[in-house]
Amino acid sequence: MLDTASIPTQAAPLDGRRAPAMHTDAIRALGHNPATAPIVLHPGDSISTRRRVLYIILLGALTALGPFTIDLYLPAFPVLEEDFQTTAAAIQLTLTGTMIGFALGQLVVGPLSDKVGRRIPLIAVTALHVVASVAAALAPTLELLTVARVLMGAGAAAGGVVAAAVIRDLFGGKRLVVMLSRMALVTGVAPVLAPLLGSALLLVMPWRGIFLVLAVYSTVMLISAALFIPETLPRERRHEMGSTTVWQRYRSVFTDRVFIGVLIIGAMTFSGLFSYLSASPFLFQQEYAFDAQQYGVLFAINSVGVVVGVQIGSRLAARFGPQWVLAFSTAALALTGTAIILADSLGLGIWGTMIPLFFFMTSCGFTFPCAQVLALDRHGKAAGTAQSIVGAANFGVAGLVSPIVGWIAVGSGITATTMASVMVGCAVIAVLSLWFIVRPRTVERLAP
Repeated sequence: MLDTASIPTQAAPLDGRRAPAMHTDAIRALGHNPATAPIVLHPGDSISTRRRVLYIILLGALTALGPFTIDLYLPAFPVLEEDFQTTAAAIQLTLTGTMIGFALGQLVVGPLSDKVGRRIPLIAVTALHVVASVAAALAPTLELLTVARVLMGAGAAAGGVVAAAVIRDLFGGKRLVVMLSRMALVTGVAPVLAPLLGSALLLVMPWRGIFLVLAVYSTVMLISAALFIPETLPRERRHEMGSTTVWQRYRSVFTDRVFIGVLIIGAMTFSGLFSYLSASPFLFQQEYAFDAQQYGVLFAINSVGVVVGVQIGSRLAARFGPQWVLAFSTAALALTGTAIILADSLGLGIWGTMIPLFFFMTSCGFTFPCAQVLALDRHGKAAGTAQSIVGAANFGVAGLVSPIVGWIAVGSGITATTMASVMVGCAVIAVLSLWFIVRPRTVERLAP
């Protein structure tokens, strides 16, 4: 049994006088003799390894619903362009609509999960995703498909927000780094693996079938959430947070300089990543003559870089501090993006693009968990609100930035240079945010 409420403790002074009450976030794991039971700092410290693995799998799958919703249909972009007799920029707007819906959905789900608990918003919004996915599969026009995609984005919002909030409810300090790195691994790898699966699905079904697959996926997640995800925000903690309004919680995070800085870093990293994702179907399938399956293999190769970056970055963050890992990774984003432009200008061909692109993706992997840890570790009592802002900024800004590649390329076609120019611009903003807003030397070390 675990007492999940914060315990006020008092120390009895030697002179017999009553000591002032002190509040701590320590939690006593109750056993046969509660008086001698060990004190744990966070509820998750007493969870068995088996249960922790179950949470990682389920929460990871819920987190992946968002990236899969956004990216699974990317290999079908040229087919959509032909079927609807429209332009590449118009097709990219369906991606933008999805990401904007995802961002707005998080802004609703995050504060709501702090108010009423984690389970109710998770179940309700995931049900919306099921309905919207079916609507997208049946959409007769591009306009109706875009509307359905916006609703799909909003419906996928609950997974990422609630998963991160649940992890923050249960863990803190360096263990939070480890758990969030698992979530960041999913967030970073899923956008890269989704087009690989999408290209495989196109071999056996038309593009509309991809949205039916997403409907089935979200149905499985809906059932799993209802059966296996517990409520990690007890009523007493909701009442404690209820003493502040939604506006006050937003104000508390937006007045945190470090939070603002890492918010910009995360948003710019996602924007660089999604600029690549939105441009690459046209670049590699039209410029470099890849078919849908070869395009999927390219994403599988890049996923290795993301995995390596997340795993190494999370370990370095726990040892040296996430702010110092960001100092390395943001610089690497700018340098590798610049290398793509130089290679393209020198006419080095496909390998001149693919090699630095692999290292760009690896740098994204280093960045994702570090930015999320710095954002959430400082705002445990409003984890849902903080995560909703992080997610909304990541996907909302990326949704606005990624179509810039198509606009730049109007009339001349998408090239490696037009794609990488946006990636470099985003990386430079991330570097400036780290050194002038976050200021790594001012960030305190993570708690144990």
